[in-house]
Amino acid sequence: MVVCSIASGLSFGSTAKSVMTTLCFFRFWLGFGIGGDYPLSATIMSEYANKRTRGAFIAAVFAMQGTGILAGATVSIIVSAAFNNAYHRRSFNEDPIGSTPPQADFVWRIVFMLGAIPALLTFYWRMKMPETARYTALVEGNAKQAALDMTKVLEVELQAEQDKVDKIRAADNFGLFSMEFAKRHGLHLLGTCTTWFLLDIAFYSQNLFQKDVLTAVGWLPKAGTMSALEEVYKISRAQALIALCSTVPGYWFTVAFIERMGRFTIQLMGFFMMTVFMFALSIPYYTLRDHHKYHIVFIVLYAFTFFFANFGPNSTTFIVPAEIFPARLRSTCHGISAASGKAGAIIGAFGFLYAAQNSHEGKQDPGYPTGLGVRTSLIILGVINGLGFLFTFLVPETKGRSLEEISGEDRYDAEFAPYP
Repeated sequence: MVVCSIASGLSFGSTAKSVMTTLCFFRFWLGFGIGGDYPLSATIMSEYANKRTRGAFIAAVFAMQGTGILAGATVSIIVSAAFNNAYHRRSFNEDPIGSTPPQADFVWRIVFMLGAIPALLTFYWRMKMPETARYTALVEGNAKQAALDMTKVLEVELQAEQDKVDKIRAADNFGLFSMEFAKRHGLHLLGTCTTWFLLDIAFYSQNLFQKDVLTAVGWLPKAGTMSALEEVYKISRAQALIALCSTVPGYWFTVAFIERMGRFTIQLMGFFMMTVFMFALSIPYYTLRDHHKYHIVFIVLYAFTFFFANFGPNSTTFIVPAEIFPARLRSTCHGISAASGKAGAIIGAFGFLYAAQNSHEGKQDPGYPTGLGVRTSLIILGVINGLGFLFTFLVPETKGRSLEEISGEDRYDAEFAPYP
Protein backbone atom coordinates (compact mmCIF):
# COMPACT_ATOMS: atom_id res chain seq x y z
CA MET A 1 0.00 0.00 0.00
CA VAL A 2 2.82 2.41 0.85
CA VAL A 3 4.87 1.61 -2.26
CA CYS A 4 1.93 1.75 -4.66
CA SER A 5 0.50 4.98 -3.19
CA ILE A 6 3.83 6.68 -3.83
CA ALA A 7 4.20 5.00 -7.23
CA SER A 8 0.71 6.19 -8.24
CA GLY A 9 1.86 9.77 -7.75
CA LEU A 10 4.93 9.07 -9.86
CA SER A 11 2.96 7.60 -12.80
CA PHE A 12 4.88 8.31 -15.97
CA GLY A 13 4.44 8.32 -19.74
CA SER A 14 4.94 10.45 -22.83
CA THR A 15 1.19 10.83 -23.45
CA ALA A 16 -1.88 11.26 -21.28
CA LYS A 17 -3.03 7.75 -22.21
CA SER A 18 0.28 6.18 -21.19
CA VAL A 19 0.20 8.04 -17.85
CA MET A 20 -3.30 6.68 -17.20
CA THR A 21 -2.12 3.18 -18.12
CA THR A 22 0.75 3.42 -15.65
CA LEU A 23 -1.58 4.85 -13.00
CA CYS A 24 -4.05 1.97 -13.48
CA PHE A 25 -1.18 -0.51 -13.08
CA PHE A 26 -0.11 0.95 -9.74
CA ARG A 27 -3.71 1.37 -8.52
CA PHE A 28 -4.33 -2.31 -9.28
CA TRP A 29 -1.46 -3.36 -7.03
CA LEU A 30 -2.58 -0.84 -4.42
CA GLY A 31 -5.93 -2.63 -4.47
CA PHE A 32 -4.05 -5.91 -4.07
CA GLY A 33 -2.51 -4.61 -0.84
CA ILE A 34 -5.80 -3.19 0.44
CA GLY A 35 -7.52 -6.47 -0.42
CA GLY A 36 -5.01 -8.29 1.77
CA ASP A 37 -5.48 -5.93 4.70
CA TYR A 38 -9.28 -5.84 4.47
CA PRO A 39 -9.99 -9.33 5.87
CA LEU A 40 -7.00 -9.21 8.20
CA SER A 41 -8.15 -6.03 9.95
CA ALA A 42 -11.56 -7.56 10.66
CA THR A 43 -10.16 -10.95 11.67
CA ILE A 44 -7.46 -9.57 13.97
CA MET A 45 -9.99 -7.41 15.79
CA SER A 46 -12.57 -10.21 16.09
CA GLU A 47 -10.01 -12.64 17.51
CA TYR A 48 -8.65 -10.18 20.07
CA ALA A 49 -12.03 -8.84 21.27
CA ASN A 50 -14.35 -10.45 23.83
CA LYS A 51 -17.85 -11.57 22.90
CA ARG A 52 -19.60 -8.68 24.68
CA THR A 53 -17.85 -5.89 22.74
CA ARG A 54 -16.58 -7.71 19.64
CA GLY A 55 -19.17 -6.26 17.26
CA ALA A 56 -18.57 -2.68 18.42
CA PHE A 57 -14.81 -3.10 18.15
CA ILE A 58 -14.93 -4.48 14.59
CA ALA A 59 -17.45 -1.77 13.66
CA ALA A 60 -15.07 0.85 15.07
CA VAL A 61 -12.28 -0.53 12.87
CA PHE A 62 -14.55 -0.20 9.84
CA ALA A 63 -15.77 3.24 10.95
CA MET A 64 -12.24 4.52 10.49
CA GLN A 65 -12.99 4.25 6.77
CA GLY A 66 -15.27 7.24 7.28
CA THR A 67 -12.44 9.12 8.96
CA GLY A 68 -10.26 8.21 5.99
CA ILE A 69 -12.87 9.52 3.55
CA LEU A 70 -12.95 12.84 5.41
CA ALA A 71 -9.16 12.96 5.62
CA GLY A 72 -8.82 12.28 1.89
CA ALA A 73 -11.35 14.98 1.04
CA THR A 74 -9.58 17.42 3.40
CA VAL A 75 -6.20 16.78 1.77
CA SER A 76 -7.75 17.28 -1.67
CA ILE A 77 -9.42 20.52 -0.55
CA ILE A 78 -6.20 21.95 0.91
CA VAL A 79 -3.96 21.01 -2.02
CA SER A 80 -6.40 22.16 -4.72
CA ALA A 81 -7.15 25.42 -2.87
CA ALA A 82 -3.43 26.18 -2.53
CA PHE A 83 -2.75 25.54 -6.21
CA ASN A 84 -5.88 27.42 -7.32
CA ASN A 85 -4.77 30.43 -5.27
CA ALA A 86 -1.29 30.33 -6.82
CA TYR A 87 -2.34 29.45 -10.39
CA HIS A 88 -5.85 30.81 -10.82
CA ARG A 89 -7.39 30.36 -14.26
CA ARG A 90 -10.60 31.30 -16.06
CA SER A 91 -13.49 28.85 -16.40
CA PHE A 92 -13.66 26.12 -19.01
CA ASN A 93 -16.40 27.97 -20.94
CA GLU A 94 -14.17 31.04 -21.20
CA ASP A 95 -10.91 29.23 -21.99
CA PRO A 96 -11.17 25.44 -22.56
CA ILE A 97 -7.39 24.96 -22.83
CA GLY A 98 -6.14 27.53 -20.34
CA SER A 99 -8.66 26.54 -17.64
CA THR A 100 -6.28 23.71 -16.67
CA PRO A 101 -2.86 25.12 -15.71
CA PRO A 102 0.19 22.87 -16.26
CA GLN A 103 0.79 22.89 -12.49
CA ALA A 104 -2.53 21.04 -11.99
CA ASP A 105 -0.61 17.86 -12.85
CA PHE A 106 1.03 18.09 -9.43
CA VAL A 107 -2.29 18.19 -7.54
CA TRP A 108 -3.47 14.62 -8.11
CA ARG A 109 0.08 13.32 -7.71
CA ILE A 110 0.50 14.98 -4.30
CA VAL A 111 -2.91 13.75 -3.10
CA PHE A 112 -2.10 10.15 -4.10
CA MET A 113 1.35 10.21 -2.52
CA LEU A 114 0.09 11.66 0.77
CA GLY A 115 -2.14 8.58 0.98
CA ALA A 116 0.98 6.56 1.82
CA ILE A 117 1.41 8.33 5.17
CA PRO A 118 -1.38 6.55 7.15
CA ALA A 119 -0.24 3.13 5.91
CA LEU A 120 3.37 3.98 6.77
CA LEU A 121 2.40 5.07 10.29
CA THR A 122 0.48 1.81 10.78
CA PHE A 123 3.33 -0.38 9.56
CA TYR A 124 5.45 -0.18 12.72
CA TRP A 125 2.63 -1.17 15.09
CA ARG A 126 1.53 -3.99 12.81
CA MET A 127 5.09 -5.38 12.87
CA LYS A 128 5.05 -5.33 16.70
CA MET A 129 1.64 -6.99 16.99
CA PRO A 130 1.82 -10.73 17.78
CA GLU A 131 -0.21 -13.29 15.86
CA THR A 132 -3.67 -13.74 17.33
CA ALA A 133 -3.90 -16.48 19.95
CA ARG A 134 -6.73 -18.24 18.13
CA TYR A 135 -4.61 -18.63 15.00
CA THR A 136 -1.53 -19.75 16.95
CA ALA A 137 -3.53 -22.29 18.95
CA LEU A 138 -6.19 -23.55 16.54
CA VAL A 139 -4.26 -23.39 13.25
CA GLU A 140 -0.61 -23.80 14.25
CA GLY A 141 -1.53 -25.99 17.23
CA ASN A 142 0.80 -24.22 19.65
CA ALA A 143 -1.19 -23.51 22.82
CA LYS A 144 1.91 -22.53 24.79
CA GLN A 145 2.92 -19.78 22.34
CA ALA A 146 -0.68 -18.58 22.17
CA ALA A 147 -0.76 -18.21 25.96
CA LEU A 148 2.57 -16.34 25.92
CA ASP A 149 1.37 -13.96 23.22
CA MET A 150 -1.86 -13.19 25.05
CA THR A 151 0.06 -12.71 28.31
CA LYS A 152 2.02 -9.92 26.58
CA VAL A 153 -1.10 -8.32 25.13
CA LEU A 154 -3.33 -8.56 28.21
CA GLU A 155 -0.56 -8.36 30.82
CA VAL A 156 -2.03 -11.30 32.75
CA GLU A 157 -0.87 -14.87 33.30
CA LEU A 158 -2.63 -17.45 31.11
CA GLN A 159 -2.35 -21.24 31.20
CA ALA A 160 -1.80 -23.21 28.00
CA GLU A 161 -4.46 -25.87 27.38
CA GLN A 162 -2.79 -28.02 24.73
CA ASP A 163 -5.15 -30.99 25.21
CA LYS A 164 -8.21 -28.87 24.53
CA VAL A 165 -6.54 -27.29 21.48
CA ASP A 166 -5.64 -30.73 20.09
CA LYS A 167 -9.22 -31.92 20.48
CA ILE A 168 -10.62 -28.89 18.67
CA ARG A 169 -8.07 -29.19 15.84
CA ALA A 170 -8.80 -32.91 15.44
CA ALA A 171 -12.54 -32.27 15.28
CA ASP A 172 -12.33 -29.40 12.78
CA ASN A 173 -9.77 -30.39 10.16
CA PHE A 174 -12.00 -30.03 7.10
CA GLY A 175 -10.99 -27.82 4.16
CA LEU A 176 -12.68 -24.98 2.34
CA PHE A 177 -13.83 -27.20 -0.54
CA SER A 178 -14.92 -30.16 1.59
CA MET A 179 -18.46 -31.47 1.99
CA GLU A 180 -18.16 -30.87 5.75
CA PHE A 181 -17.55 -27.15 5.15
CA ALA A 182 -20.43 -27.00 2.68
CA LYS A 183 -22.72 -28.66 5.22
CA ARG A 184 -21.69 -26.44 8.15
CA HIS A 185 -20.95 -23.11 6.51
CA GLY A 186 -22.00 -23.29 2.85
CA LEU A 187 -25.16 -21.23 3.34
CA HIS A 188 -23.29 -18.82 5.61
CA LEU A 189 -20.69 -18.15 2.89
CA LEU A 190 -23.44 -17.78 0.29
CA GLY A 191 -25.17 -15.29 2.59
CA THR A 192 -22.09 -13.17 3.26
CA CYS A 193 -21.08 -13.17 -0.42
CA THR A 194 -24.48 -12.31 -1.87
CA THR A 195 -25.33 -9.60 0.66
CA TRP A 196 -21.93 -7.90 0.19
CA PHE A 197 -22.25 -8.27 -3.62
CA LEU A 198 -25.76 -6.75 -3.73
CA LEU A 199 -24.86 -3.99 -1.27
CA ASP A 200 -21.86 -2.81 -3.28
CA ILE A 201 -23.83 -2.70 -6.53
CA ALA A 202 -26.19 -0.23 -4.90
CA PHE A 203 -23.60 1.58 -2.77
CA TYR A 204 -21.10 2.35 -5.54
CA SER A 205 -23.70 3.15 -8.18
CA GLN A 206 -25.08 5.96 -6.01
CA ASN A 207 -22.26 8.08 -7.40
CA LEU A 208 -24.03 7.94 -10.78
CA PHE A 209 -26.46 10.70 -9.86
CA GLN A 210 -24.28 12.47 -7.29
CA LYS A 211 -23.56 15.29 -9.72
CA ASP A 212 -27.31 15.86 -10.22
CA VAL A 213 -27.91 16.00 -6.47
CA LEU A 214 -24.97 18.26 -5.69
CA THR A 215 -25.72 20.59 -8.62
CA ALA A 216 -29.43 20.74 -7.79
CA VAL A 217 -28.83 21.92 -4.22
CA GLY A 218 -26.17 24.44 -5.26
CA TRP A 219 -23.18 22.65 -3.73
CA LEU A 220 -21.60 22.15 -7.14
CA PRO A 221 -21.87 24.65 -10.06
CA LYS A 222 -22.04 23.51 -13.68
CA ALA A 223 -18.70 22.07 -14.78
CA GLY A 224 -18.22 24.61 -17.56
CA THR A 225 -18.39 27.53 -15.13
CA MET A 226 -15.26 26.42 -13.23
CA SER A 227 -11.59 25.94 -13.91
CA ALA A 228 -10.07 22.49 -13.38
CA LEU A 229 -8.65 23.36 -9.95
CA GLU A 230 -11.90 25.00 -8.84
CA GLU A 231 -13.79 21.86 -9.83
CA VAL A 232 -11.45 19.63 -7.79
CA TYR A 233 -11.89 21.91 -4.78
CA LYS A 234 -15.69 22.12 -4.98
CA ILE A 235 -16.23 18.41 -5.67
CA SER A 236 -13.97 17.54 -2.71
CA ARG A 237 -15.85 19.99 -0.49
CA ALA A 238 -19.24 18.58 -1.52
CA GLN A 239 -18.12 14.99 -0.94
CA ALA A 240 -16.74 15.97 2.47
CA LEU A 241 -20.13 17.46 3.40
CA ILE A 242 -21.95 14.29 2.31
CA ALA A 243 -19.52 12.20 4.36
CA LEU A 244 -19.81 14.47 7.39
CA CYS A 245 -23.61 14.62 7.34
CA SER A 246 -24.48 11.00 6.52
CA THR A 247 -21.62 8.57 5.95
CA VAL A 248 -19.62 9.10 9.15
CA PRO A 249 -22.66 9.29 11.49
CA GLY A 250 -23.92 6.02 9.97
CA TYR A 251 -20.68 4.24 10.84
CA TRP A 252 -20.72 5.41 14.45
CA PHE A 253 -24.41 4.66 14.93
CA THR A 254 -23.46 1.07 14.11
CA VAL A 255 -20.69 1.16 16.73
CA ALA A 256 -23.13 2.51 19.32
CA PHE A 257 -26.04 0.14 18.69
CA ILE A 258 -24.64 -3.11 17.29
CA GLU A 259 -24.35 -4.84 20.66
CA ARG A 260 -27.90 -3.80 21.57
CA MET A 261 -29.68 -4.46 18.26
CA GLY A 262 -27.49 -7.21 16.84
CA ARG A 263 -25.91 -7.63 13.40
CA PHE A 264 -28.91 -9.35 11.82
CA THR A 265 -31.39 -6.65 12.83
CA ILE A 266 -29.13 -3.79 11.74
CA GLN A 267 -28.49 -5.39 8.35
CA LEU A 268 -32.19 -6.08 7.76
CA MET A 269 -33.11 -2.56 8.82
CA GLY A 270 -30.37 -1.06 6.64
CA PHE A 271 -31.39 -2.92 3.48
CA PHE A 272 -35.05 -2.15 4.14
CA MET A 273 -34.46 1.58 4.62
CA MET A 274 -32.12 1.73 1.61
CA THR A 275 -34.90 0.13 -0.46
CA VAL A 276 -37.47 2.62 0.82
CA PHE A 277 -35.28 5.68 0.23
CA MET A 278 -34.11 4.46 -3.18
CA PHE A 279 -37.72 4.12 -4.35
CA ALA A 280 -38.55 7.47 -2.75
CA LEU A 281 -35.74 9.00 -4.84
CA SER A 282 -36.34 7.14 -8.07
CA ILE A 283 -40.09 7.31 -8.60
CA PRO A 284 -40.33 11.16 -8.43
CA TYR A 285 -36.68 11.58 -9.53
CA TYR A 286 -37.18 14.22 -12.24
CA THR A 287 -39.62 16.20 -10.10
CA LEU A 288 -37.13 16.28 -7.21
CA ARG A 289 -34.23 17.18 -9.49
CA ASP A 290 -35.89 19.85 -11.64
CA HIS A 291 -38.00 21.79 -9.13
CA HIS A 292 -36.18 24.08 -6.76
CA LYS A 293 -38.73 23.72 -3.93
CA TYR A 294 -37.96 19.98 -3.67
CA HIS A 295 -34.16 20.29 -3.57
CA ILE A 296 -33.95 19.99 0.22
CA VAL A 297 -36.04 16.82 0.03
CA PHE A 298 -33.71 15.60 -2.72
CA ILE A 299 -30.52 15.98 -0.67
CA VAL A 300 -32.15 14.59 2.52
CA LEU A 301 -33.32 11.42 0.74
CA TYR A 302 -29.90 11.04 -0.87
CA ALA A 303 -28.12 11.51 2.47
CA PHE A 304 -30.36 8.96 4.21
CA THR A 305 -29.52 6.27 1.63
CA PHE A 306 -25.85 6.69 2.63
CA PHE A 307 -26.70 6.88 6.33
CA PHE A 308 -28.61 3.59 6.35
CA ALA A 309 -26.03 1.94 4.13
CA ASN A 310 -23.44 2.61 6.83
CA PHE A 311 -25.83 2.14 9.77
CA GLY A 312 -26.66 -1.12 8.09
CA PRO A 313 -25.15 -3.57 5.60
CA ASN A 314 -22.02 -1.62 4.68
CA SER A 315 -20.84 -2.17 8.26
CA THR A 316 -22.38 -5.56 9.03
CA THR A 317 -21.14 -7.23 5.83
CA PHE A 318 -17.64 -6.38 7.06
CA ILE A 319 -18.29 -7.63 10.60
CA VAL A 320 -20.18 -10.91 10.23
CA PRO A 321 -17.70 -12.81 7.97
CA ALA A 322 -15.04 -12.23 10.64
CA GLU A 323 -17.20 -14.02 13.21
CA ILE A 324 -19.06 -16.99 11.72
CA PHE A 325 -16.29 -19.10 10.17
CA PRO A 326 -13.70 -21.34 11.92
CA ALA A 327 -10.25 -19.89 12.70
CA ARG A 328 -8.45 -21.78 9.92
CA LEU A 329 -10.77 -20.36 7.26
CA ARG A 330 -11.96 -17.11 8.86
CA SER A 331 -9.75 -14.66 6.97
CA THR A 332 -10.07 -16.64 3.72
CA CYS A 333 -13.88 -16.62 3.85
CA HIS A 334 -13.87 -12.93 4.76
CA GLY A 335 -11.64 -12.31 1.72
CA ILE A 336 -13.99 -14.28 -0.55
CA SER A 337 -16.95 -12.28 0.77
CA ALA A 338 -15.10 -8.99 0.26
CA ALA A 339 -14.09 -10.02 -3.27
CA SER A 340 -17.76 -10.69 -4.03
CA GLY A 341 -18.49 -7.18 -2.81
CA LYS A 342 -15.87 -5.68 -5.09
CA ALA A 343 -17.36 -7.60 -8.02
CA GLY A 344 -20.61 -5.83 -7.16
CA ALA A 345 -18.72 -2.54 -6.99
CA ILE A 346 -17.47 -3.06 -10.55
CA ILE A 347 -21.03 -3.65 -11.74
CA GLY A 348 -22.23 -0.63 -9.79
CA ALA A 349 -19.48 1.70 -10.99
CA PHE A 350 -19.36 0.63 -14.65
CA GLY A 351 -22.49 -1.35 -15.51
CA PHE A 352 -24.89 1.23 -14.14
CA LEU A 353 -22.84 4.02 -15.69
CA TYR A 354 -24.02 2.66 -19.03
CA ALA A 355 -27.50 1.78 -17.80
CA ALA A 356 -28.10 5.32 -16.51
CA GLN A 357 -27.48 6.94 -19.91
CA ASN A 358 -30.44 8.71 -21.50
CA SER A 359 -32.70 6.36 -23.44
CA HIS A 360 -33.09 8.84 -26.33
CA GLU A 361 -30.44 8.84 -29.06
CA GLY A 362 -28.28 11.96 -29.01
CA LYS A 363 -29.04 12.86 -25.40
CA GLN A 364 -26.62 10.42 -23.76
CA ASP A 365 -23.10 11.44 -22.69
CA PRO A 366 -20.54 11.58 -25.53
CA GLY A 367 -19.04 8.16 -26.28
CA TYR A 368 -21.81 6.15 -24.59
CA PRO A 369 -24.69 4.19 -26.12
CA THR A 370 -28.25 4.88 -25.07
CA GLY A 371 -29.28 3.34 -21.76
CA LEU A 372 -32.29 2.94 -19.49
CA GLY A 373 -32.11 6.39 -17.91
CA VAL A 374 -31.30 7.43 -14.36
CA ARG A 375 -34.82 6.94 -13.01
CA THR A 376 -35.15 3.36 -14.27
CA SER A 377 -31.62 2.56 -13.06
CA LEU A 378 -32.49 3.80 -9.58
CA ILE A 379 -35.63 1.66 -9.51
CA ILE A 380 -33.45 -1.36 -10.37
CA LEU A 381 -31.14 -0.43 -7.49
CA GLY A 382 -34.14 -0.37 -5.16
CA VAL A 383 -34.96 -3.92 -6.27
CA ILE A 384 -31.31 -4.94 -5.65
CA ASN A 385 -31.53 -3.56 -2.11
CA GLY A 386 -34.70 -5.61 -1.63
CA LEU A 387 -32.80 -8.74 -2.71
CA GLY A 388 -30.13 -7.90 -0.14
CA PHE A 389 -32.86 -7.82 2.51
CA LEU A 390 -33.96 -11.35 1.53
CA PHE A 391 -30.45 -12.86 1.38
CA THR A 392 -29.74 -11.50 4.88
CA PHE A 393 -31.84 -14.39 6.21
CA LEU A 394 -28.97 -16.73 5.26
CA VAL A 395 -26.70 -15.03 7.81
CA PRO A 396 -27.02 -15.98 11.53
CA GLU A 397 -27.02 -13.60 14.47
CA THR A 398 -23.68 -13.59 16.30
CA LYS A 399 -24.33 -11.11 19.13
CA GLY A 400 -23.17 -12.25 22.56
CA ARG A 401 -21.65 -15.56 21.42
CA SER A 402 -18.00 -16.63 21.38
CA LEU A 403 -16.27 -17.24 18.05
CA GLU A 404 -15.91 -20.95 18.88
CA GLU A 405 -19.61 -21.25 19.69
CA ILE A 406 -20.61 -19.47 16.46
CA SER A 407 -18.31 -21.50 14.20
CA GLY A 408 -18.91 -24.82 16.00
CA GLU A 409 -15.26 -25.26 17.01
CA ASP A 410 -16.26 -26.03 20.60
CA ARG A 411 -18.28 -29.14 19.60
CA TYR A 412 -16.36 -32.39 19.93
CA ASP A 413 -16.84 -35.70 21.76
CA ALA A 414 -14.46 -38.16 23.45
CA GLU A 415 -13.27 -39.52 20.08
CA PHE A 416 -12.54 -35.95 18.91
CA ALA A 417 -15.29 -36.18 16.29
CA PRO A 418 -17.71 -33.27 15.68
CA TYR A 419 -21.29 -33.67 16.78
CA PRO A 420 -23.68 -34.28 13.87
